[in-house]
Amino acid sequence: MKKQNRRFIAIISVVVFILLIQLIAMQFTDEMNWTAFDFLAAAVLLFGTGFLCELALRKIREVKYRVAVCGALLAALLVIWAELAVGIFS
Repeated sequence: MKKQNRRFIAIISVVVFILLIQLIAMQFTDEMNWTAFDFLAAAVLLFGTGFLCELALRKIREVKYRVAVCGALLAALLVIWAELAVGIFS
């Protein structure tokens, strides 16, 4: 199996695992109450970030630029996630 395919499978696996944690937690507490839209938004954010990082790893040759681009993507993910979760900019 190609290295790129393994990373693609790893991205999908990590996203599914993160969403499953939330789904399982919802079974045990009422504090977490996500709708189908919340799961869809989280999946789009996580898959999108993962795929953009994968694209950066494929296209960018310099390691320092790869790290910078992936770091910026992860920072953007965290800011958007925090805004959706608690409205830090409201």
